[in-house]
Amino acid sequence: MSSAAFHSVHLPKLTLPQGISRTFPSLENRSFRLLLSGLLVSGTGGWIQRIAQDWLVLTMTDSPTAVGVVTAFQFVPTLLLGLHGGLLADRFPKRTILLATQVSMALTAAALAALTLSGAVQVWHVFGLAFVLGVVAAVDNPTRQSFVSEVVTGPQLPNAISLVSCTFQIGAMTGPVIGGVLMSTMGAGYAFAVNAATFVGPIVALSLMRDTGHRPGAATAPGADPGTGAGTAPATGVDTAQTVQVSASQVAASGVPASPRVRDGLAYALHTPNVLWPVIMVGAFGFFTISLPVTLAAFAKNEFHTGASGLGLLNAMVAVGALGGALATARRTRPLRLRTVGYAAWALAVALLLAAGARYQLLFTLVLVLVGAANLGFLTKAQSLVQLAAVDHLRGRVVGIYMLVFIGSGAIGGPVVGWLAEAHGARIALLASGAVPAVVTAVVTHRLARRADLRLGLTAVSVRLPRPSVVPRNH
Repeated sequence: MSSAAFHSVHLPKLTLPQGISRTFPSLENRSFRLLLSGLLVSGTGGWIQRIAQDWLVLTMTDSPTAVGVVTAFQFVPTLLLGLHGGLLADRFPKRTILLATQVSMALTAAALAALTLSGAVQVWHVFGLAFVLGVVAAVDNPTRQSFVSEVVTGPQLPNAISLVSCTFQIGAMTGPVIGGVLMSTMGAGYAFAVNAATFVGPIVALSLMRDTGHRPGAATAPGADPGTGAGTAPATGVDTAQTVQVSASQVAASGVPASPRVRDGLAYALHTPNVLWPVIMVGAFGFFTISLPVTLAAFAKNEFHTGASGLGLLNAMVAVGALGGALATARRTRPLRLRTVGYAAWALAVALLLAAGARYQLLFTLVLVLVGAANLGFLTKAQSLVQLAAVDHLRGRVVGIYMLVFIGSGAIGGPVVGWLAEAHGARIALLASGAVPAVVTAVVTHRLARRADLRLGLTAVSVRLPRPSVVPRNH
């Protein structure tokens, strides 16, 4: 069915309950509701495939390192193409790009399903298709993330970003469970086939969306009037309470032209503290946390001996916590600060260290809920801060840098985490996942504290002291 045919479909106007509209104001936007529903369906399918893919490779090779290599193949293209994917998002209509990427990912999942169901699948097939999926994702990720800020603008944007994270975590909560059931009852091939079918959701949703009214490369500030470009000054300090927004005049003053070049996004990111420091911390955690399913697979297989269903349960517990963290973040009304992101990073590091020290399976499973909540809270705050600090005509490239560092660090970290789990055990891998980012966070927060240039102020106080005097003896 053509896009024009989809546009002829008129959906009834949806009136949300007052409590929901106050808590989640971005849901009043019809286009955002469509986008959110499509992401929910495909996000669930993506997690079904991720769990099935990791378990398939682990059972074929009996090597956590091989699972880490699959993760690397899937994320390395972001290292190579991530910045150019952000440039494409800034230069061409984002909805059109997303329709193309969703169809491409559906075909990739279908090819893996056909190979697995026919019994012809080999490890190199999984590696190759993971790489193809990564190439498509290198374009899809920055386009999708920046498209959210094109559909929803102004003060509703942080709420919208949090709700997108909610859909991802709902998928992460249900996908591993469904994937575990499919693998244990029907086989991994059916899990891949289900994932291919889920892409119908976002394709239909994108086709039904009306024009958002934004043009690629429009240089209006987040929250600004599209007709005037007027916005609010950014919060560039560590503890400033201003809303993190950037005006178009500031971009002109910074010397970053509105031209289609990758390096313009790099220059903007390097000179904007609300982009630079969150990206550094996200990279440190992404190196380890993107490969958390690899570590959990080693726990399920070698520590607890619970098999595929146990792996699904562990990932589902992470997702339960992440969903709670996403809902809590979506309800946040206070403006974001760099200090807030720093606190969230410390919470994640502590949660990972607690999980590494949990010796009993029940305690470990419960602590994973904290890991999921802390991980989602940190990533959502960091991403919101970065998106709000980016002007429209650079947002795709800035988000591309964010995704490049986050996913690219995971691509490098995948084999490292897999090797740690294989050579030294899953607990050592999880311990490193908390300890190394904690050191990076300490360095960044110390740097931010010094840049804040905080000094103690002394108030002049007049103090009266008894003054000695000489008086005659007879007094």
